[in-house]
Amino acid sequence: MIDVQRLRVLRAVAEHGSFNKAAGALLLTPSAVSQHIASLERSLGQPVAVRSTRGVTLTEPGRLLVEAAETISAELDQVRHAIDRLAADRPRLTVATFTSGGRYLLPRALSRFVAAHPEVELTVVEGEPDAAVPMVRGGAADLALAYHVDGPPPVRRDERPGLDWVPLMDDPLWLVLPPGHRLAGRASLGLGELAADRWVLGCLRTEAFLHRYAALAGFDLRVAASTTDYFFAQTLVAAGVGVSLVPQVSLAPAAGPELVTVRVEPPRPARHIGLVLPRGRRARPYTATLAAALAEAAAPGPDA
Repeated sequence: MIDVQRLRVLRAVAEHGSFNKAAGALLLTPSAVSQHIASLERSLGQPVAVRSTRGVTLTEPGRLLVEAAETISAELDQVRHAIDRLAADRPRLTVATFTSGGRYLLPRALSRFVAAHPEVELTVVEGEPDAAVPMVRGGAADLALAYHVDGPPPVRRDERPGLDWVPLMDDPLWLVLPPGHRLAGRASLGLGELAADRWVLGCLRTEAFLHRYAALAGFDLRVAASTTDYFFAQTLVAAGVGVSLVPQVSLAPAAGPELVTVRVEPPRPARHIGLVLPRGRRARPYTATLAAALAEAAAPGPDA
């Protein structure tokens, strides 16, 4: 049988690339780390790590064990959180969300949920998908609102512990121009038509998308300001700092009625918003109820 503690030590060695650094992170001596790895290798009958002057390199069996260690660690975290909740006086539910999606969807969903289940102690944690998805995987959150701009969703069907991606809505990106901009009268624009403009960025993912687009279109992206808040970005556009690319749910009339929003010509970029949920029996009892409320909040209205 493979010892879980030895897997934990191997995982630290892989993370830090050194027996000494792993020992420091684990509050062990380097000798103890070496003994754990040697015992693991004896139990397997195969080497898991090779030391050299450049550090430590994992063998193929070692890499497989580290992948297993990450899965086991996440599942143990999930169980620990579940046990902690069993001891709580009230049922608890934690939802992780990125800021703009939470601002748009959560108020409507939570008002319905709280009215139906006042006994549940709700916690909302703010985080971008890179932080929110691991929270669900490790059990610190019961579900997460997340998104992706291009490429695959932030979870895979084959990963363990199992997570599911439930699409909720598409959130198209709009060009936001300052008052008096030379192209403000257009109904739609290609992003390349703004190659000479300076950009105000409201999100790292939007910035990555724009850099990729600019590289493919053959121009350099000129960044005037980089923020992590679309509302702040729009106030900078209103002040004449530059132009911006903003998701529809984040368009802010309060940033200035003189701001001009223009549709992006096809292929129109969009954020794809969805839910990250634990698969099967790992889900908490109230998770499906809140997920249904969020799906209803995201559904288009009769005039959409």
